Amino acid sequence: MTLASVVIERAATLGLRLAVAESLTGGLLCAELVSVPGASRVVSGGVVAYDTALKASLLGVDAELLRDRGPVDAEVAKLMAAGVREACAVNGKPADIGVATTGVAGPDADPQTGQPVGTVWVGVSVRDESRAVLLDIDPGTRQQIRSAAVNGALASVLELLTGEALAS
Repeated sequence: MTLASVVIERAATLGLRLAVAESLTGGLLCAELVSVPGASRVVSGGVVAYDTALKASLLGVDAELLRDRGPVDAEVAKLMAAGVREACAVNGKPADIGVATTGVAGPDADPQTGQPVGTVWVGVSVRDESRAVLLDIDPGTRQQIRSAAVNGALASVLELLTGEALAS
């Protein structure tokens, strides 16, 4: 059983819907989720906001924050995750969980901030709470970093789904 299938099954059992905002993963995370049969019970949709300006216009990330800190930032990841819940609302109901990826896949460091290749933030949002997780990804190829980011994002969502926070 894949990590994505475990996430889909757990979210379905809890009756929760999921929305995805991606930057460096460019749709890989959403593709991994929807590769699971029955994903439509859980996945509302996804937004690939690869360009920094789209993080503000589509996901509601503060433009000043993006200008000051750049797109590879804990607060940006949290705001992306919260924003995609609204962006992927179905019949006026926001998704229950938002997950977001932002980071540096390389081959060069982030041009705005100089953050090194392999720096990846995952944002997760549920209810009125959002958190960000810094993934410890060893610099590798661009594809290795992006794949590790997908796995890290799925693990972060699964941690949330198996935690006590959703039981209440």
